[in-house]
Amino acid sequence: MKQWAGEGPKIVVTGATGAVGRHVARGLGSRGGARLLVRDADKAARMELPGEIVTGDYQDLARLEEVLAGADAVFVVTANPLRPKDDENILRAAWSQGVRRAVKLSWTAVTDPDANDLIARWNRDSEALLRDSGLDWTVLRMRSPMSNTLSWASSIRKESMVRSPGGDARTACVDPRDVADVAVRALTEPGHGGEAYALTGPQPLTPREQAEQLSEVLRRPLGFEELTPDQALARWRERLPEPLAQALLEAAGRRAADASAGTEGDLEALLGRPATTYRTWAADHVSSFA
Repeated sequence: MKQWAGEGPKIVVTGATGAVGRHVARGLGSRGGARLLVRDADKAARMELPGEIVTGDYQDLARLEEVLAGADAVFVVTANPLRPKDDENILRAAWSQGVRRAVKLSWTAVTDPDANDLIARWNRDSEALLRDSGLDWTVLRMRSPMSNTLSWASSIRKESMVRSPGGDARTACVDPRDVADVAVRALTEPGHGGEAYALTGPQPLTPREQAEQLSEVLRRPLGFEELTPDQALARWRERLPEPLAQALLEAAGRRAADASAGTEGDLEALLGRPATTYRTWAADHVSSFA
């Protein structure tokens, strides 16, 4: 593994090929780059992410210690509630290697008292581990990312059709690039220790409204088919273990009751600009749907 170069903050980005992590890597690239911990080095190379690409697994504590050695800060992204030791291992390795700062990606649902599904409970537990880690911590609680609608890309390209549960459920979805901009600030600037930021988009939209905006951006009509809860569950079961599929079903039920419709001002206050709209995000990603 290379020695740290330059005099800027030495930062490890976990989840560096993910929806937010890739943009954190690019944001840090203009500041000298970071060490990017990924599972698939080829995928990271195809993305042309700036920084030192290293591979590892969150279950491998010795490897995590090697990756985090000499770092000043770590961006913590874990994605599997069925692997609850992942957060613990990252934080344990960071502490043992003298890392001072940790910025964790979490979800706004942790503050909803009615959110008791597996994913919400796991995020609450992960935040508690972070607060008790001894590190200078910051939590970024994001609403559903706009990039989730990339799951519609195949049916849009092939059939000009969007299929989604909860067609009228409003969500203040957020641009992952905005979340990444906040993460870069929290990783590199003072003043964010002990803070939990709620990061949402500027406007609650339903899947139908998102499909309408995509149609306008693509300049062609798109159909919309609302999936029943049973149909949505069957689709999630095709690619996810049963506990995660059930958790997504519960979350969809809360969205139908407008649990995800609220907007927050943290993002605008931190970045000094408005949050990105879904229409802007869609226009910037039109090639994925065309």
